[in-house]
Amino acid sequence: MDVQNEGSIRFGPSPSDPHDVVFFRRHPADDPHESQPGRFALNSWPVSVRAKARAVLAAVAAAPPQRFSGGGYWEAMKGQMAGWFEVRIDGPKRHHYRLYCLLDYEAHGVDKALLVVIDGRDKAFKSTIPAREYSKVLAFGAEYLSRNPRSIC
Repeated sequence: MDVQNEGSIRFGPSPSDPHDVVFFRRHPADDPHESQPGRFALNSWPVSVRAKARAVLAAVAAAPPQRFSGGGYWEAMKGQMAGWFEVRIDGPKRHHYRLYCLLDYEAHGVDKALLVVIDGRDKAFKSTIPAREYSKVLAFGAEYLSRNPRSIC
């Protein structure tokens, strides 16, 4: 994780970062409440997990994400989730927390590339996230990519 000169951990992006960290906001045509699945998931997690996840997002935004080596906190996904990235945080009682992210270099109306938090999930130790949950994440990703300018906050 990125540590500033004064010795503190960065928990937010900087204007000089190559990527902006944003959250996918569902479009009113698809969800009249304009929910934000990634932000909702993150905000529902324990404080220590939220802080670590935000620090990882800030560190990845400050580095070239495809070259970022974050000790297992930022991983490229495989299989049906190829092209996606996962923020991986282990929380209390070995519970696992995951944010599903896309890198967007084609968004219109923004000043730089985006690191987009699309959705999040959590799971018990030694369990797997069911394929149907990954399908929901993929559907949110398809919804995000279907519009340009993007629906973000």
